[in-house]
Amino acid sequence: MPDTARPTPPPAPGALLPPDGLSRVALWTASAHAAEYGRTAPCVRDPWAAGFLRAAGFTGGPPGDGPLQRLLPDWAVVRTRFYDEHLVAAARAGCRQVVLLGAGLDTRAFRLDWPTGVHVFEVEDPALLAFKEHVLDEAPASCGRRSTVGADPAGPWGEDLLAAGLDPRRPTAWLCETRLYHLPPRTVESIVGTMTELSAPGSTFGAECVDAGSVSSSFVAPFLQALSATGISWHWQLADPEGWWAEHGWDARVADLFTLPYVIQRLAPYLPLLGEAAARCVFLTTGTLGGPR
Repeated sequence: MPDTARPTPPPAPGALLPPDGLSRVALWTASAHAAEYGRTAPCVRDPWAAGFLRAAGFTGGPPGDGPLQRLLPDWAVVRTRFYDEHLVAAARAGCRQVVLLGAGLDTRAFRLDWPTGVHVFEVEDPALLAFKEHVLDEAPASCGRRSTVGADPAGPWGEDLLAAGLDPRRPTAWLCETRLYHLPPRTVESIVGTMTELSAPGSTFGAECVDAGSVSSSFVAPFLQALSATGISWHWQLADPEGWWAEHGWDARVADLFTLPYVIQRLAPYLPLLGEAAARCVFLTTGTLGGPR
């Protein structure tokens, strides 16, 4: 696992971050990773995160100044650590294909300790991928093979993914870390349908899902109001994520985060102010492909 990254050169012509909301969301996560990398014992080691911020000239963060905004950087680190462990465990259990849908500025293909023979696919907008490649500057991947698929994750990407080398006869570990809840429910249905069609038995998924019961709470609502002013919204919300995923062919489970030591350590300082219920405003969901389709 790399501990250092090469200095980021000035942006090349055309290697600019597209000015859309989801690119800002990716930079918020990169900002949390960059701050985390400076800790004595970081939960996430991402030596490229600061380079993304420098190349984008980014110094901001989520809009507003409520309690949720103050928690978000630590939450981003917790979420990343959770799905880091999920993906590596899935790969070790036999999912040698890993697909990051809406990969954003994710650097898992470079920073995780993958078992031998893992092929990581990153599906993302071509302009965002170009920016990312510029910052990575031909850094060596830590997986066996990495392929980028320049396609809108909200559009038709299945054929492009197959052309990049995905074998639907082999188990795949899918990750839609945050992209889904920014999309309309019908679009999410289409994405998950394609994901299911391309999955062999033994495949897994991971996805953060918004708790529909929390969006009107005094903890979440002010943040969503500030977020909507920037053109970003949480469109896809679930009351029963396990039931929703079961209807789409997947045996899902929601993580009990407060059984995880790193979650307790990182979020405990917020609990007296927020309460445990507020800290559960989203579901970190994982699952496996269900029975015969």
